[in-house]
Amino acid sequence: MVQAAFSPAGPTLGDAIPGFGTDGIRGRVGSVVTPALCLQVGYWVGRVLAVEGPVLIGMDSRTSGSMVASALTAGLTAAGREVWNLGLCPTPAVPLLIRKFGAAGGLMVSASHNPPADNGIKVFGANGAKLAPERQARIEAGLRGEIDHSDHDHSICGGLRQSSDLLADYRELLLSAVGTHRLDGVPIVLDLCWGSATACAADAFQALGADLTVLHGEPDGSRINVGCGSTALGPLQEAVKERGAVMGFAFDGDADRMLAVDGLGRIVDGDHVMFLWGSVLQEQQALPDQRLVATVMSNLGFQRAWEQRGGILERTPVGDQHVHAAMVASGAALGGEQSGHILAASHGLCGDGVLTALQLSTLCHAQGITLGDWLNRSFQPFPQKLVNVTVQSQARRKEWSSCEPLMAAIGSAEESMGSDGRVLVRASGTEPLVRVMVEAADASLVAHWADHLASVVDQCLNAV
Repeated sequence: MVQAAFSPAGPTLGDAIPGFGTDGIRGRVGSVVTPALCLQVGYWVGRVLAVEGPVLIGMDSRTSGSMVASALTAGLTAAGREVWNLGLCPTPAVPLLIRKFGAAGGLMVSASHNPPADNGIKVFGANGAKLAPERQARIEAGLRGEIDHSDHDHSICGGLRQSSDLLADYRELLLSAVGTHRLDGVPIVLDLCWGSATACAADAFQALGADLTVLHGEPDGSRINVGCGSTALGPLQEAVKERGAVMGFAFDGDADRMLAVDGLGRIVDGDHVMFLWGSVLQEQQALPDQRLVATVMSNLGFQRAWEQRGGILERTPVGDQHVHAAMVASGAALGGEQSGHILAASHGLCGDGVLTALQLSTLCHAQGITLGDWLNRSFQPFPQKLVNVTVQSQARRKEWSSCEPLMAAIGSAEESMGSDGRVLVRASGTEPLVRVMVEAADASLVAHWADHLASVVDQCLNAV
C-alpha cells in the first residue's frame, strides 16, 4: 500500500497506480481519478518540476473538475509550490501562459474527448511542452512510493492565487496570431460542445467581425462531448447547411483540437488542414524541407498527394507529444494529427483548436474563397475504416502483438491489399480499447478486413 508522500496518516492509493498514457493520466472519476491520486500527483509534480516559479492549473467544464483541481492544488502547495488557478480554459492556454509568465509548469484538468464521467490530468513543463518522459517516470515512481522524500521540508507550503483574469492574455494571443486578417460578415458556425472553448472561442471570432452562430455555447460538465463537438459532427453539419454558413468548426472538450465542415457539410479533418495550410506555407517558402509531421493514423492519400507536391511526410506514433518531439528534432513548421490536433512552429508548437479554426477561416477569407473551394483543391483520401474493440484487460491490450491468430490475420490483410493499403492496430493510450484501422484504394477490401480483424481481436483478446 502506498502512503501519501507527505503524511504517514494520509490517504492511500492502493496497488493500482495509473500511469501517463498518450495524453496524461485519464480515467473514470471515483475509480481511477480519485482525490487521493490527484493529491499525490500534485505533490510529485511539485517535486519534479525543474525550475522555480508558479504552477498554473486550468480545467474544462466537467463537474469533477473542481475536485481534481483542489486536490492537485493541495499536493502542489504541500510541495512548496505557488499555484495560479486559471479556472475554465482551453488546454493550449496553459502552455502559452506558462511561457508568457515564466512559470515552472502547469496542469490541465481534462479528459479531452472522453465522456463526462471521466477526467484526467495533463502536465506541462517550463517550456510549455508536455512533461518529458523521464519526468513522467519520476512522478510515477513517486506515486509508487519508490522515492525517498524525507529530505523535503513539509512545513513550507505554497499559496493559491485565483488567476482567471489571465485568460485575457490568451485571447490577445489568439487574435495576434492572425495579424490584420478579418472575418467581417462571414457566416460561421461554432460547436463549443459545452466545454473549454466556451471560455473564448466565440469572443475571438466576434472580435474579427464574423457573423456567428454558436451551438452548445455554455459550460456544462454533465453534457460535455455528449452528441456534439468534434466527436459528433452531425449537429454542426446540419446547422451550417440550415444557416447558409460557409464553414463551421467543432472542438473537443478541452479545445486543443478541431474538426471543420464546409458549406456543404463535408468534413475537413486534420489531414486536410495540414495539406491546405502546408500548401500555403510551401508557396510562401516558409516550410523547411517541404516537411510535414503527421502520425501513423494519417491517410495514405494525404501522404501520396503531399509527396506529389514535392513534400516529405514524416510519420510518428499516435499522440501530439510525439509530433511535437519530431518537429523539434527536424525543425518542421507544421504537423498534427488526423483527429484535429495541429501544431505550428509559428505559434509555439502548441495544439490549439481555436487558433487553428481562426487560421483556417482567415486564410480562406483573405484568398477570397470558401472552405469548400479550398477543400476541392485538397487530396482525395483513401477509403479508411476505424473499428474500436473494447478490451478490459490492460495486459491483453498491451500484448496484442503476441496474439498469433491476430498477427496471421494482419499478414493476410496486408498481402491482399499490397502497396495500395495498410493496417494499423494499436492499444488506446486513453481508453480500454484496441483500435483497428484499415485503409486501401479498394473500399470493399477496407470494409472486409477492418471487420474481420476487429472480430479476431475480440475473439482472441476477450476470450475467457
